[in-house]
Amino acid sequence: MARERKAKPDLVSRDYTIHLAKHTHKTTFKAKTPRGIKKIKEFAQKAMGTKDVRIDTDVNKFVWAQGVRNPPKRIRVRLSRKRNEDEDAEEKLY
Repeated sequence: MARERKAKPDLVSRDYTIHLAKHTHKTTFKAKTPRGIKKIKEFAQKAMGTKDVRIDTDVNKFVWAQGVRNPPKRIRVRLSRKRNEDEDAEEKLY
């Protein structure tokens, strides 16, 4: 018997804790915070199932607040999947 798959809800919002220290360990000093930002984007892509990921300026400022060498060890983020208002966009959600 095949199980029926439910469609994912379009608009969803969830809270996550991302352990950045795990991803920036053994990274050169000048690459730690940029790598942390990239890992946040990758995490959001996997969790929300969209390629178009936009990081809020508050999150960016929080990660960069301690400088390039010392990003926060963990960060709590709220990921929201929203509708894309641009009709020409490849994906309808971001």
